[in-house]
Amino acid sequence: MHTKKPKGRLGTLIELLLVSTKLGLTSFGGPIAHLGYFHHEYIRRRKWLDERSYADLVALCQFLPGPASSQVGIGIGLMRAGLLGGLVAWIGFTLPSVIALILFALLLQGGDIAGADWIHGLKIVAVAIVAHAIMGMGQKLAPDRNRATIAVAAAVFSLLSPSAWSQVLLIVCAGLIGLWLYHRQNGTAVEAAPMEVPVSRKFGAFCLALFLVLLISLPLLRQWTSASGGADGIGSGGGGEILALFDSFYRSGSLVFGGGHVVLPLLEREVVPTGWVSSEQFLAGYGATQAVPGPLFTFASYLGMMADGVLGAVVATIAIFLPAFLLIVGALPFWSSLRTSPKVQGALAGVNAAVVGILLAALYNPLWTTAILAPADFALAAVLFGMLAFWKLPPWIVVVTGALGCLLLGQL
Repeated sequence: MHTKKPKGRLGTLIELLLVSTKLGLTSFGGPIAHLGYFHHEYIRRRKWLDERSYADLVALCQFLPGPASSQVGIGIGLMRAGLLGGLVAWIGFTLPSVIALILFALLLQGGDIAGADWIHGLKIVAVAIVAHAIMGMGQKLAPDRNRATIAVAAAVFSLLSPSAWSQVLLIVCAGLIGLWLYHRQNGTAVEAAPMEVPVSRKFGAFCLALFLVLLISLPLLRQWTSASGGADGIGSGGGGEILALFDSFYRSGSLVFGGGHVVLPLLEREVVPTGWVSSEQFLAGYGATQAVPGPLFTFASYLGMMADGVLGAVVATIAIFLPAFLLIVGALPFWSSLRTSPKVQGALAGVNAAVVGILLAALYNPLWTTAILAPADFALAAVLFGMLAFWKLPPWIVVVTGALGCLLLGQL
């Protein structure tokens, strides 16, 4: 299913950087919408992975703590061009919002742009993107009565119990149901194409071990540094202060299940009581984060910038994403072989159907409930969906149309 790569490793990396940067500039709407953008660009258009491999990668990232959409992007880059490819894919997708939020920290502190008409238009774009992704994934991953039932049940459960841990429990239960229904049957799931992971299991195990070592040792080092005369206050530029910043954001990135919004209370407890960022600055930055494309975890860039300037922004950004990178690089070498087992394929048939249901629930809440507030909003969403599904227009045109369309509606 992989399209032919450009000649030479450099050409592959440049292509990956350009594509991921385009996604970083246009992927509005949060992690669920990002998966829709990824599906359109990486799977539908470029066919870098087959539908089943993409769904399996999404399922794996749902299990892992951290920003699921960023991990999916890293995983695709890793399979496309090795470790450097994973890093390039992450840089391309993440850097635009990092730069934008650093500029917000410099120029728009305390500004309220969350209610702007063009921001609302981007929320409507996200509705169309996710609806289009659900339509395509549902046809592939929930084509029969059993899997369609799993998808509907997953959507109902997700809506009635919208917590991160409930989502993990849902995926586990769907896997068990899939194992029971499909482990002895042939042809029930889409045939899994080989998932090429250019990373050894030994290196994968090293990454998983490093993740745990950092998670355990950083708080101990921070405590030891503080007891030796350091402080948690940021601004003097000392090693103890930078270590405290790195520890806070690394732990926040390591303990989050369920996507970017779940990290907000963790970050608030880390940065507000310590005095690094005021409560007002925290809320202003959160509003700004909703206005930019890319992963919500780049909120850390804003907080780091407020706490300790550019150095703080760099440290906070690396720290909060490092667990995601270590976990996906560590897990993929084992996942690529496990997914070919008949029993694992049966479990994944259930998990993949549940992922469709989770996306369906997310289409309603938070996307639909925050974007479709009037008949005109629904009309614009229908037009944008048609542009994607029937007119096959590029997503960036849909993004621009959504923003300008909502601006025009706001003048009527």
